[in-house]
Amino acid sequence: MSRSVSVIVPVRDGARYLRELLDAVAAEPADEILVVDSGSRDGSVDIARAAGARVLEIDPADFGHGRTRNLAASEASGDVLAFLTQDATPAPGWLSAHLEALDLDPRVGVSFGPHLPRPDTSPMIARELTEFFGSFSPDGAPVLQGPGDEPFLSNVNACYRRTCWEEIRFRDVAYSEDQAFGRDALEAGWLKVYHPGAGVLHAHDYGPVEFARRYFDEYRGLRETTGHVEPVAPRESLSYVKVQVAGDRAWMASQGLSRADAARWTVRSVVHHGGRRVFSALGSRADRLPLAVRGAISLEGRTDGGGGDHDGVAVETPPEPSGRVIPPKHDAHPLDATLRVLRDGPAPLLPVTAEAAERERLRIAVVIPHFREGSGGHRTICTLVRGLEARGHVVSLWLHDPAGIHAGDADSVVRSHVDSWFGPVAAPVYKGFSQWHGADVVVATGWQTVHPALLLDQVRARAYLVQDHEPEFYATSADRMFAEDTYHRGLYVIAASPWLRDLVRDQYGADGTAFELGVDHTIYGADEAIPRRDDTVVFYGRGATPRRATELGWLALAELRQRRPDVRIVAYGDSAPNWEQPFPYEFLGVVTPVELAALYRRATAGLVLSLTNYSLIPQEMMACGLPLVDLRGGCSEAMFGEDGPVELANADPVALADALERLLDDPAEWSRRSTAGLSWAAERTWDAAVDAVEHGLRESLRVRVRDAV
Repeated sequence: MSRSVSVIVPVRDGARYLRELLDAVAAEPADEILVVDSGSRDGSVDIARAAGARVLEIDPADFGHGRTRNLAASEASGDVLAFLTQDATPAPGWLSAHLEALDLDPRVGVSFGPHLPRPDTSPMIARELTEFFGSFSPDGAPVLQGPGDEPFLSNVNACYRRTCWEEIRFRDVAYSEDQAFGRDALEAGWLKVYHPGAGVLHAHDYGPVEFARRYFDEYRGLRETTGHVEPVAPRESLSYVKVQVAGDRAWMASQGLSRADAARWTVRSVVHHGGRRVFSALGSRADRLPLAVRGAISLEGRTDGGGGDHDGVAVETPPEPSGRVIPPKHDAHPLDATLRVLRDGPAPLLPVTAEAAERERLRIAVVIPHFREGSGGHRTICTLVRGLEARGHVVSLWLHDPAGIHAGDADSVVRSHVDSWFGPVAAPVYKGFSQWHGADVVVATGWQTVHPALLLDQVRARAYLVQDHEPEFYATSADRMFAEDTYHRGLYVIAASPWLRDLVRDQYGADGTAFELGVDHTIYGADEAIPRRDDTVVFYGRGATPRRATELGWLALAELRQRRPDVRIVAYGDSAPNWEQPFPYEFLGVVTPVELAALYRRATAGLVLSLTNYSLIPQEMMACGLPLVDLRGGCSEAMFGEDGPVELANADPVALADALERLLDDPAEWSRRSTAGLSWAAERTWDAAVDAVEHGLRESLRVRVRDAV
């Protein structure tokens, strides 16, 4: 099958090697050469045009390593996108080797090749390059790399299948957009290939003084960003230098350097490796150095970092205010994302085509709020994620936790809690968005996650998994206003009931679809062989969730207990008892699904109150043959009917006690409700729920296509 190839070269003042590079590319089977110039003043643009390249000129202020390469790829016409930097000259056969790499497997999305030292490269750098790239393929053959392999990738010399780039795209980051792409591509199921035949001449080589200054800046940056401090260890440093110099001398001998040249370069080797150790330690402690010394050492000429300066003269730090200083508890305000959206608006969305909406495998990023054991909302999210993964979609979970609830938990602990509390998922779980790499659809799952989702770039559509009408969680307050704002932000709503979908559509004008919660019938089911008690009421008493009207439920149970002192009351849903009662009751805490099913099969009646959207609990009780009482009106009546499988009562403790007593005293009524509940629950499956959610995700893309017409 024929395919076209575009070679893309970002350039700024690249005249030194540009003509050589373009001549080398012209000898390769490329269909297009695109040079993206960001303000060159050395004749680079004229060189590129004279060589027959198409030139795209951009403002230097608009340059970004990932952003500019995404722009170039969108402007290029090729099915294959080969990237070079302005000082990387292809060796003969470079492009043919890349194309061979892409043909090794249809899942190969990107290939990369070695950086070969130029003839004038110092022995230290030449050895480092040769040994580093040689480690990828000791036998000199192309190597397929997949999930779990080294994600290294370099846009100095890389070649992309367009379909892979369109799915992943480069992150808009200051540096290492290529390394991020390598990791993101492997995670999304693509393969990459190292081909030793796809080499380019390329080496960053400095003099000994420039190298030392570079290491000073590098390790100062590490200190500023990560807190790393390079240790001062003279004995270990001396041993390191000896080993490295010996390695350089062996390299020089293998390359046939004369004794005189080897002696000269040995001195440079000592200075090079010794300078690396000394100036990395100095960079870690740059804040202790005088400003003038700091600026003289820095390759970038930076004097910032601790105190201030004016024309190179230190300025005294002003005295602290006389008031008490309150230290920050977090890196940013918990509502920082809300502020940024209200101030700057959402990040722009990527273009979307009709084909993207129908692609068999979507990349879906699900943003979740902080959680604790027993969260039904998170259990629903993870159940849906498992269903989407079973349909072949690539899903990732992103924890938005600005309040730091999980700050003390390692990533592995967060992942373990997700798996053990809500069921295992294959999706990776990320804390925060530092590794964000884009998606076809990003899904917010609670109002606190909507504004962060709006700030995420490299996204084709945004959806909102609405599990409840969250403004009702708050009294008149700023939180209520912010929650209401999320329905006006254009996310495509996927609501957890038709009632909820209609509410957000009618009240806020939000477009969307609905799904109905499912039942795990492998866990929840009736068993006539198990004897059922005639005195037990099970109460979902989750006091941490005010919309479950726990206080109203306890008052109803107090009324029932006064009428029937022998009634057995079993409560669960919170990690600790949430209400002191004038009567004894059994408290189970947070219970596993299997334990709940066993409880429901033996109990007589359930009490589950929902002031907003209904929950998983009623239909799981019904699936076990347990009739229950809920509140009349609202979502419960819309879902179950006025006289359906659930006994509905007014929001009054006496009326609720009356309804419970009917189930305890009237076998015919109990049997009618139990039979209707079994029939109702049997029709609710998670497969159907996942089908509806998948449809909603595709609709979020289709709506964007329709809006673009």
